[in-house]
Amino acid sequence: MPDLSSLNLEHLATAIVLLDDESRISYLNPAAEYLFDISGKNLHGHQLQQVFTHTEQLTTAIQQAIVNDASYIEHDLTLGTQAHGKLQLRCAATPLQLDSRFLLLEFYPIDMPMKLAREEQMLDQTQASRLLLRNLAHEIKNPLGGIRGAAQLLEQELEKPALQEYTQVIIQEADRLRSLMENLLTPQRGSQNSALNIHEVLERVRSVVLAEMPDGLAIKCDYDASLPDLVGDKEQLIQVMLNIVRNAAQAMQGKGSITLRTRIARQVTLIKQRHRLATVIQVIDDGPGIPPELSDKIFYPLVSGRADGHGLGLTLAQDYINQHHGTIEFESEPGRTCFTVMLPVP
Repeated sequence: MPDLSSLNLEHLATAIVLLDDESRISYLNPAAEYLFDISGKNLHGHQLQQVFTHTEQLTTAIQQAIVNDASYIEHDLTLGTQAHGKLQLRCAATPLQLDSRFLLLEFYPIDMPMKLAREEQMLDQTQASRLLLRNLAHEIKNPLGGIRGAAQLLEQELEKPALQEYTQVIIQEADRLRSLMENLLTPQRGSQNSALNIHEVLERVRSVVLAEMPDGLAIKCDYDASLPDLVGDKEQLIQVMLNIVRNAAQAMQGKGSITLRTRIARQVTLIKQRHRLATVIQVIDDGPGIPPELSDKIFYPLVSGRADGHGLGLTLAQDYINQHHGTIEFESEPGRTCFTVMLPVP
């Protein structure tokens, strides 16, 4: 590996890849490892085509930089990775003379401004949804109590036991709706923050979902054991991950594979705040994917892709994650859906 001490690339937020004179990877900085979800130590000496897919545009940019012996910028470059599929990037290729000839590649995700705007929009949406749901829940809880009480009184007056089946339906449905209203109000309680290990949260969720769907469902673990502890509300984070994993399992009707992946991210911006470290939690399934007509409103309350769904799981998950100053996003296509939760490390 070349001597890079004078370049000070380790702490840059820009993703940097250094190639030798035979286009083999000599170095990746931490930002590049995070962007492409790969380890630089394992890739030294590899050709670009061994690591990435859809490299045609990148190869052209490299050739232009070498031929002209000057920086060449590709403003709209598509590059494929195993972890993320296709990424849309801006790339600058610059010839560099250190102890020998190298090529410096700088990658910028071109959707970063859109991501920041989307985070702000989702935060505003969450606050509006929270207020709407609280008002709705308060309006519904009081009549439900009256309906349940009236059904109990009516049941005592019925002479035919067979008719009590109908009053039991009223009572049970009133209890179900009351429980739903309590769930809507729950996010407003204060968070009970403490140090926690995110892998304990994920293992708890894994055991619950496998107990619910023991046949045909596989949940794989791809954990980074070196992750530092988080500070947060353990029960809220369990509920967040349980909602996401359970949704994935139900979308696949209990038949398929889910991967729980954890990684560390460096120098990231979450809801307009810069953080040196963040924990990345991904839930990846091989199910049918989220219908395109729902992709823009999947976090809205009362929006669900299932006929029997109440559409509150992801709304509550987003609310809890925002309370932890983190973000939740997804990307979906048939055969692969990935929900990504990012939480700042104190």
